[in-house]
Amino acid sequence: MGNVESDDGVLWLRSLQGEGDAFGVLFDRHRDRVFRHAYRLCADRHDAEDIMATAFLELWRKRPTVRLVENSVLPWLLVTTTNVARNSGRAASRYRNLLNNLPRAGYAADDDAASPFSQDALDKDVSRALGSLNAADLQLVSLVVFEEYTLAAAAVVLNLTPGAAKTRMHRARQRMKAAIHEAAETAPSRVLEGEWS
Repeated sequence: MGNVESDDGVLWLRSLQGEGDAFGVLFDRHRDRVFRHAYRLCADRHDAEDIMATAFLELWRKRPTVRLVENSVLPWLLVTTTNVARNSGRAASRYRNLLNNLPRAGYAADDDAASPFSQDALDKDVSRALGSLNAADLQLVSLVVFEEYTLAAAAVVLNLTPGAAKTRMHRARQRMKAAIHEAAETAPSRVLEGEWS
C-alpha cells in the first residue's frame, strides 16, 4: 500500500489546489461510511443520500477551512453529516407541521407501522433516541459509537477536553437509554421475543 493516494492528507492537498480527481478519490473512499452515518440519523434511504451529497458539497465548498484529524477528512465529514441531518430533520418537521395544519378532506388512515419488528421500525427507534441528544453530544456519539473513533480523537475533532468528552459520552448514553425505554413503554403492545409461536 505504498500508493501516495492511500493518504487522505496528500489527496486533500491536491484537492486544495483544485484537483477534482483527488477530491473524487476522497469521495469514493468515504461515501459509504458517510451514507451509513446519515442513514442512522434519519432512517430514510433517500434522505440519507441527500444528506451525504450535501456533506460532500460542504466539504468542497469549505475546503480552505477544513481541519484533518489523524490525517483524515472523515471526522470532519461525519460531524458535518450530523449537522446536515439535524437541519434536514428540522426542515422536515416544519413541513409536516405545515401539512398537519392544512384543512383536510376525509381519507383513509395511513398504515406505515404495519410491523413493529421491521427494520424501518428499529431504524426509527434508534433515530428517535439519537434525536434526544443535543448537537454536540450527537456528534460525539456518532464519532465514537458508530464510526469507532477513540474518545480522544473525537474530543480533538469537537474541541473538547478528554474529560469533558468522557462526561458528555456518559450522559449521552444515559439519555439515549431513557429515550429508548420511553419509546418501548409508549409503543403499542409488542410480542415478546419468546412468544412467536
